Amino acid sequence: MFSVYEFLWLFFMYSLLGWLFETVFAAIKQRRFVNKGLVNLPFCVLYGMVAVFVTIFGKDLQGIWLYVGGVIMITVFKWSAGRIIERIFHEKWWDCSGRPLNIEGYVSILDSALWGFVVVGMMKWGNSLLSKAFRLMPDLLAVILIWVLVLALLVDIIATLAVSYGNGKDAARWAEVDQSFSEITDSFGRRIYGRIEKRIQRAYPQIQKIKQAREAEKVFACGCGFHKLVWLFMIGCFLGDITETIYCRLTAGIWMSRSSVVWGPFSIVWGLAIAIFTALLYRYKDKPDRTIFFAGTVLGGAYEYVCSVFTEIVFGKVFWDYSHIRFNLGGRINLLYCFFWGIAAVVWIKFLYPGISAWIEKVPIKPGRVITWVMVVFMCCNIVVSCMALVRSTQRAEGIPATAGWQQVMDERFDDERMERIYPNAKDRF
Repeated sequence: MFSVYEFLWLFFMYSLLGWLFETVFAAIKQRRFVNKGLVNLPFCVLYGMVAVFVTIFGKDLQGIWLYVGGVIMITVFKWSAGRIIERIFHEKWWDCSGRPLNIEGYVSILDSALWGFVVVGMMKWGNSLLSKAFRLMPDLLAVILIWVLVLALLVDIIATLAVSYGNGKDAARWAEVDQSFSEITDSFGRRIYGRIEKRIQRAYPQIQKIKQAREAEKVFACGCGFHKLVWLFMIGCFLGDITETIYCRLTAGIWMSRSSVVWGPFSIVWGLAIAIFTALLYRYKDKPDRTIFFAGTVLGGAYEYVCSVFTEIVFGKVFWDYSHIRFNLGGRINLLYCFFWGIAAVVWIKFLYPGISAWIEKVPIKPGRVITWVMVVFMCCNIVVSCMALVRSTQRAEGIPATAGWQQVMDERFDDERMERIYPNAKDRF
């Protein structure tokens, strides 16, 4: 694995390479120069984000699985990014609807198949070459360069988001805000706004405005917004833990804790899955069952694989291992359970979600909002304490003494015996 600065270096270099590719490709296709960077700097940040994501979560993949994993990650990442951008800005920044095997115009399977080869090349040679180039620079110079790039990109992104948000609301009003500013500041701001506006329109001529119906103000958690997703997350955490506990009882003959946190029967993996799947598949709830099954199978497998890698990297522990099941991938996922994810997606979207959603919307508005934030605060505290307990558990296994106050508290409240009861399947990575 690379250091933080090396990851940032990879992010910027792949963003730059992505910008060069997109700009050159657009110039050839449109017969004129078009700057395809979303922000003013020559960076396509989506390329950098995908590269870092694949580098972290694809480190265990080899051979054909590296290619397949690359195709899946590229497809899921680009599709999710398109949905998130549409949800935030109410716009569609790219459109693949004219290409074969496209998914709602966000991504084309054929394009992803080609990018799978790029992922293989990146993992086998690209990362190594770029990291060697970074290490050739003096340490101080490399650190200064990274921080300059980070600060410059942050300023650029803030300006671009402001313009994009203004586009989604009222561009004319956005251009006239803050009239009380001084003439120099106002003139400079208008100049920046106009430049970025032209850049976005020229770079993305196919931008489509997405009409969004306003939520009914008299109904709590109407639609699929923040409050609804928080409630679904909590319900998913609870139902997921109960489901896995009963499954272990039926298959293994024992009652076993399947909780992800130290306080309460809550499975974070299931809760996040319910919230994410609902947010992504909500608009497709009227599609055929086979479409939702396929999407659930792919998304569920990718999600479980990412969760497995993440928990191993962060906590140094393996919480599940499917090496004994046929058609597994590194012991992190297996084909049978991926099909279970697909079935669960159909059952949830078609049968469970409508009833649960209607029940949530019957909650009074003011109490519902208060309860929502109580659940958010409780679960945030629960996750933080659980992370501290897991980190300390790993430290105890490595023989690290408790010198800090939080370490002593964790040893007192969450000793090895209690952690064994909460996480019976957790085992050290090494």
